[in-house]
Amino acid sequence: MNAILEPGMLVRHPGQPDWGLGQVQSNIGGRITVNFPEAGKVVIDGSRIVLMPVFDPSN
Repeated sequence: MNAILEPGMLVRHPGQPDWGLGQVQSNIGGRITVNFPEAGKVVIDGSRIVLMPVFDPSN
């Protein structure tokens, strides 16, 4: 699922809901950089964590 993530997409971290709605900055070689409002810029190993894409941020 992480392979579809592109810069600008919105995601949530399944294990850190308090981080808020993050915006993907890059997705290179399975390393996904996301900017979360409550955690800042975080690099995530896509082989360990499957981020949840958010297509309707009002939900």
